[in-house]
Amino acid sequence: MNDNGRLVLAGAPIGRVEDASARLREALAGADVVAAEDTRRLRRLAADLGVTLAGRVVSYYDANEAARAGELLADLQDGRTVLVITDAGMPGVSDPGYRLTHLAVEAGIPVTALPGPSAVTTALAISGLPSDRFCFEGFPPRKPGERARRLAALAAEERTMVFFEAPHRLRACLAAMAEAFGAERPAAVCRELTKTYEEVRRGPLSELAAWAEGDVRGEITLVVAGYAPGDAEPDIGALVAEVARREQAGVSRKQAIVEVAKAAGVPKRELYDAVHRA
Repeated sequence: MNDNGRLVLAGAPIGRVEDASARLREALAGADVVAAEDTRRLRRLAADLGVTLAGRVVSYYDANEAARAGELLADLQDGRTVLVITDAGMPGVSDPGYRLTHLAVEAGIPVTALPGPSAVTTALAISGLPSDRFCFEGFPPRKPGERARRLAALAAEERTMVFFEAPHRLRACLAAMAEAFGAERPAAVCRELTKTYEEVRRGPLSELAAWAEGDVRGEITLVVAGYAPGDAEPDIGALVAEVARREQAGVSRKQAIVEVAKAAGVPKRELYDAVHRA
């Protein structure tokens, strides 16, 4: 057991085991506790890497994250090194990890990371879309109404957007994006990144939605171009929803209208009237 507890967030390969770093091998072998999203996949990864897990292995996934975080914090406070690893990518990015990191930071416990492959930045890099400014939006809501409202609130977003999506919801999601952002908005569907059957489909959202009517399988990352002034104007309802979202975040209505109208390139008076009608 180490003198000082330390939390290690370990990036795991998103496809090929060869992408694992030498530091990941060393950290897996030396951790006092390894908290894994799927313990079976962890043991398979360790075997592939030729690593013996000397520390205690515990499960740490969505359903038990809140309860298990307290137990792992106790391990950290007792001076143990706790390593968190998910099935693929970086812990805390649409995966377990945030709660424990937050608790550790509040308790003054050192937190470090072993950088590794990321579906978010990998998809962004190969999408062919602007990558100087981007935002990660995770999984869109599953229910059509909630998804439509979430996408409407992003209609005036100027940064490139990155999403995760399940293959069986891909067609509906792309169709909803075409409706919210415009049928001609450029996008890329990145499937099975770094794996044997990696595929990237680029094109307007409407074309990608039509393509997705086929049998699409595997892990999906979507990259969608941001709104550019001069594009077809976003639906006024989407702009009203964005004003409401900013109000909920603490921005005054007047300021939100000014900001959204400027970003979308529509007259402030037009948006003001639409907000008050709504």
